[in-house]
Amino acid sequence: MPVIDIHTHSLSDNWLKLVRERGRPELEIGKNAKGGEFLVEFGTPSMAFHKAMFDYEQRIRDMDAEAIDVSVVSLTSPNAFWGTEEISTECARIMNDDMAAAQRYYPDRIRFFATLPWEFPEKAVRELERAFQLGAVGVMTLANVRGKFLNDPKFDPIWADVERRGMPVLIHPTVPPGSERMDLGTHSLLGPVGFMFDTTLAIARMIMDGFFDRYSDIKVIASHAGGYLPYVSKRMDLFFEKTDSEKQITNLPSTYLERIYYDSIIYQGDGLQSLINLAGADRVLFGTDYPHAADIPVLKSLAGALPSDQAVKVLGKAAENIFAL
Repeated sequence: MPVIDIHTHSLSDNWLKLVRERGRPELEIGKNAKGGEFLVEFGTPSMAFHKAMFDYEQRIRDMDAEAIDVSVVSLTSPNAFWGTEEISTECARIMNDDMAAAQRYYPDRIRFFATLPWEFPEKAVRELERAFQLGAVGVMTLANVRGKFLNDPKFDPIWADVERRGMPVLIHPTVPPGSERMDLGTHSLLGPVGFMFDTTLAIARMIMDGFFDRYSDIKVIASHAGGYLPYVSKRMDLFFEKTDSEKQITNLPSTYLERIYYDSIIYQGDGLQSLINLAGADRVLFGTDYPHAADIPVLKSLAGALPSDQAVKVLGKAAENIFAL
């Protein structure tokens, strides 16, 4: 039974060079008390840098140690959503070239999600074509594009092209709009809590706006087990039925949650089972968040403890199907 990790990130030296030289004012490099460097996104400290983010040899060794057969890599937040049109496009090209090179070097172990300058749809569609030719198996986007929502009509050309190609889209959180007021930097709340808000609001907004009716064939993967969505699905249904506001959809919101995909990054067995109860094991894909904060043995143990027919799907079969691996 192959184990396929669909939520794992990488950076590159050229990406870091671009951030150092042209990141301000949106992105800065900070240093902690021990001299280690970390990224500051839009004023909020986010990820610390370490070797595994830049080193595919280390990645393969770690995959071997954890018995992970294939990793699908992507560029984490802030992705290419910073700087000018020129910088955003350059960032996307840098990462697609780097990940494609890794896929060529490790053809049995590495696949990648395309990085796109999503804020600039014409350039994004061009880069999608290029990334597709390089071998990208899906597309990565963030839950908001510098404060713009994913269902904004501006992005329709990108969504239409992605749907036409049948490429899965991993929706990954980033710094939520209004993060300054939330004070997410204090107590390091961005990753464990703020990111979950961002995914939850993005997917909920897409559902209520009728996005999944307009793009009925789109394959969306919601990061981190869907944030809070699986646990508020029936509450969404209740408010949908009880409020008199104008509605863009006719089906209950929970029915759309049953149609999307999720990664398995949740650290409670009952939470993972609730996710499977909502969407089915065919739509839950193993993920780790490597090389960021993760406990891979726990995530594998929770997936492996599922009934055998579900475990096989979550650990690899579902990913084989959606990515045609």
